[in-house]
Amino acid sequence: MSIKNLPPSAILGSSLALTLVSSSVFMPLAHAQNTSEGATQLSPVTVTGTRPDTYQTQEASQTKFTAPLLDTPKTVQIVPQAVIEDTAATSLEDVLRNVPGITFGAGEGGQPLADRPFIRGASSGSNIYVDGIRDAGGQTREIFNLESVEVIKGADSVYGGRGTGGGSINMNSKHAHLGNAASANLGVGTDKYLRATIDGNWQLSDTSAFRLNILGAKGDMAGRDSVDYKNFGIAPTISFGLGTPTRASISFYHYQTDGMPDYGVPLTRGTTIETSTGILDVGRDTFYGLYARDFRKTKADIGTIELEHDLTDKLTVRNVTRYGETLNDYLVTNPGDGKRWLDGPTNTWWLQRGDKSRWQKTTMLANVTELNGELETGSLKHRFNVGLELSSERTRNAGYSQTITNGSACPASLPASATNSLNCTPLYNPNPNDPWSGSIDRNELNLDAKSITQAAYLFDSIEVSEKFLVNAGIRLDRYKVYGMNGDEYSKGSWNMFNYQLGLVYKPAPNGSIYLSYATASTPPNMSGGDQDSLSTGRGNPTKIGELEPEKSRTIELGTKWDVLNERLSLTAALFNTERRDAQIEVDDGIYEQAGKTRVRGLELGIGGQITPEWMVYGGYTYMDSELVQGAYDGVNEGDPLANTPKHSFSLWSTYKMTPALTIGGGAYYVGKTYGGNQGGAGGGTNEVYMPAYWRFDAMASYQVNKNLGLQLNVLNLTDKEYYSHTNGVHHADFGPGRQVILSANLRY
Repeated sequence: MSIKNLPPSAILGSSLALTLVSSSVFMPLAHAQNTSEGATQLSPVTVTGTRPDTYQTQEASQTKFTAPLLDTPKTVQIVPQAVIEDTAATSLEDVLRNVPGITFGAGEGGQPLADRPFIRGASSGSNIYVDGIRDAGGQTREIFNLESVEVIKGADSVYGGRGTGGGSINMNSKHAHLGNAASANLGVGTDKYLRATIDGNWQLSDTSAFRLNILGAKGDMAGRDSVDYKNFGIAPTISFGLGTPTRASISFYHYQTDGMPDYGVPLTRGTTIETSTGILDVGRDTFYGLYARDFRKTKADIGTIELEHDLTDKLTVRNVTRYGETLNDYLVTNPGDGKRWLDGPTNTWWLQRGDKSRWQKTTMLANVTELNGELETGSLKHRFNVGLELSSERTRNAGYSQTITNGSACPASLPASATNSLNCTPLYNPNPNDPWSGSIDRNELNLDAKSITQAAYLFDSIEVSEKFLVNAGIRLDRYKVYGMNGDEYSKGSWNMFNYQLGLVYKPAPNGSIYLSYATASTPPNMSGGDQDSLSTGRGNPTKIGELEPEKSRTIELGTKWDVLNERLSLTAALFNTERRDAQIEVDDGIYEQAGKTRVRGLELGIGGQITPEWMVYGGYTYMDSELVQGAYDGVNEGDPLANTPKHSFSLWSTYKMTPALTIGGGAYYVGKTYGGNQGGAGGGTNEVYMPAYWRFDAMASYQVNKNLGLQLNVLNLTDKEYYSHTNGVHHADFGPGRQVILSANLRY
């Protein structure tokens, strides 16, 4: 990697990191306290009565992590609640802006309009979890009920089973705890922003408590006011036996949205229009949707029962049962699918609006039983977790058909196929108020897929000596999927064995150097990365049951240090991830599992306090990605993978000027990013890409008294126009413009 190709931020960040890795910083002459020795394993959930004012996290919430993060031989980045609140994040995508190396893909016909994170070049929409259990269904997730968001990077099927090899995301929920606490937040801002949250915790007895989180929010997308939203959520939890050997918790989560969906702006394909990016050159406020027709409604209802019992002071058994149902229901204008014509007499380009629609209902039932604890075998000390997972999911998809009785006609000078349409608008000046009337009817199901997972796993962190540790994990999955794909019945089943092994050397109690190897398996029905399906791809006649899972593997060499009296965590890692056995067309009509991709690079991370007044959180990621082997007739073999920028950087920092006044800001850089979906590269035939961009945010907060605080956030301070998603085929989505938010925070 040539340093001349790095942006200035990357050079500066790398130089700082190398300075910090010096032994004089990492290995102080006198280490005050060995916090890793005798560390107490956290219970499966993290609970707090008030917001922890720290950007540093030393333990993950999942019991599958059998060692502190310092001694975990893997890149794991946790965005704590303090960062979430200080940055005024409201969605999962907002939170993950603080995690470099993660991008979000755009929805299209084969993939839902929902959260589509890409981690290290792999679509990871199916690898999202809540409290360690897979969060199924196409959703756009909120953060009102979250304590933190945990990101694992690299192949990690040992943690969650089937995956796509890039990594996974776990959302750590708020739980009831002993003690009384209450907080409320009211935010108002530009773009009709209005958001209110309530978080109350009431101790009911010496061993029981009730917690309630409520959200109400509405507004427009900043800089794109045609796109609006109205959201509501409620999450009650009641817990019994707190502080005793036997504990029980019952929780429910409800979240619903209603808003105007957005498929951004079209690409130039299918026209004689040329742009360097392959994206039509129009302003951020250009909106192609129809107010009279388009809609999107989502809903999630999820209930969880969690039981725990301490068999001894070093051995705990845990059982979690969860049932959930999600709905993603929309009809959206897709300008990228619409036909386009140039009207010669007026020299005006016209668009015949295309559309995408989906009615997707997903239900899931999961039960997880775990035994975790500590034991000694001779001179070896173990911290272990052994578990059994049983789960089932059902995904039903349908689309919508429409009959138009009144609409916006194309000019008579255009071809007959255009003039017969009642859904036209000027390409460069679309009118969302165009008339539309007619009927919208939901079609029959085009997918009814059911899946069953049976899995067993074991994790163990073994302390061989004060200087050496071994971190290992194995998982065996029996995964089965079956159902109707249109009019055709399909099925498949696979046994998948995955593992990880890490060797950790501790040159000092506050630091570690590690080498790790991990694997992942991707069943052929979810090779797209976003949902269970029953097909192997467009034009591929192969049945899913005839294929083997794709395989991924990650090798990582890294180091982690807690410095400055262990107030600040620093991480660095070199990694190489390969994915092979993807189904590709090797000759006309002939398919084989011969596809291969590779991503190698560097991760740097920082989180915590430089001084008691100065907090920082962020990192830098370098990814050198490549489509190593693709389809025989493809033109992108050797190109960088879709949604995988070479350079990405984020840094959020706050400084307490006085005991009451805090100021802060964030800088975010994302390098040139090619469009496409899972396995795509180089922006496809048309080389579609999103240009590199910088974005800057700012905040200031003032603590009026011990109960009342005020916070001002300015997001996208310079009102930068940039693209945040593109699938490289249909459309590209703008990121939000500048937005000013003033919040009042009341805590008791």
